[in-house]
This record gives sequence, structure tokens and C-alpha cells, in this order.
Amino acid sequence: MGVTPAPNEKYTIRRKVFKFFGAAFHVYDEHGSVIGYCKQKAFKLKEDLKLYTGEDMSEMLLSLQAKSVIDFSSTYAITLPDGTSLGSMRRKGMKSSFVRDEWLMFSESGQELGTIRETGSVAPLIRRYVEIAAFLFPQRYEIIRSADSKVIGHFRQHFNPFIYRLGIAILEEDDGIDELYILGSACLISAIEGRQD
Repeated sequence: MGVTPAPNEKYTIRRKVFKFFGAAFHVYDEHGSVIGYCKQKAFKLKEDLKLYTGEDMSEMLLSLQAKSVIDFSSTYAITLPDGTSLGSMRRKGMKSSFVRDEWLMFSESGQELGTIRETGSVAPLIRRYVEIAAFLFPQRYEIIRSADSKVIGHFRQHFNPFIYRLGIAILEEDDGIDELYILGSACLISAIEGRQD
């Protein structure tokens, strides 16, 4: 079954909330067609996600793997199937755990490219301590380019108590933070949120 993206959203990530072993996500394009499948391996000490072109997992697009055992400030290496590095992402430890989510995006050489930051000030805090608030106040993120502090994209969680759905809007193309990097980061954030639920 296809997914109709919301206006101005180029991609949609969808997963079932009730999944006990690992996580799986379908990625849809702006026409509602499946263009990707992201699989999170269960029972791994280090987060390990793979983004494929489809559910048959015959062709991998991207790998996202934690560099260390899960902690508050894990760094995730982002690589292509041939081992080429696209860069890495690092979660801002205590701030992400207790205030609001924030991720730093780096190039393969370690240069800071941007930040993915949860928007709002009160709602993110309430979501962490009031269980029902996660459904009443869905998460929103903005992708901010480091070079000029410009917002180049958005992630928006759609309200649904049974299906996790994250819409991805790309406002401006960027050579350093390409669409594959953005899709990978959205899958990673979806997986981390699923583990915290």
C-alpha cells in the first residue's frame, strides 16, 4: 500500500510502532512509491542500520553504524556500499536526552556541515516526561547548514498513535549534505526514537 506524502514533503518514512526485534522502515517518494527500505539489526551492541532500494534487500544504498556501544553521544559512520565515507553524525549527549534532540552532521574529513535540531522549547521537554505528549505533540526537526545558519530542510512526524510516519522536506539542495545523507539521517533518527518509545 502506498503512502501519499503531505504537501511540500519530498520523502516519507513509515514504520509500525509495535515491532519488538529491531525496526524496519519503508521510504516513499513524492509520488507515494516505495524507493527504499531501512533495516535495523536487532540485538546489536552497536546500532547498525542499512538502507536498501527495496524490501528484498538486494541492493544497499547506505550504511549507518555506531562507532561505539550505544551511549548518550554516539557517533554514527555513514558509508556507501563500496566503503566510501559520506561523513558521520553525532548526537549531542545530555542535551538530546533531557531537553531536545540535536545532531551534528560532519563530512568525511570531519568538517561540520550542519545540525539537525528538534524545534520548539516546551513541547520537546514535555514529550520526554509525559508519555501521552509524544502523541499529542509530534516531533519536528530543522536541518541547519553550518556555513550560513540557513534552514535547508525539515523533518515532521505526523500524528498517528499506531504508525510512525516522518515527512522530509528539502528546501534547498546542498553539495555537502545531499539527499542520500538526509534520508540516512532521517532513518537513524526514526530508529533512535523507536528505541526510546
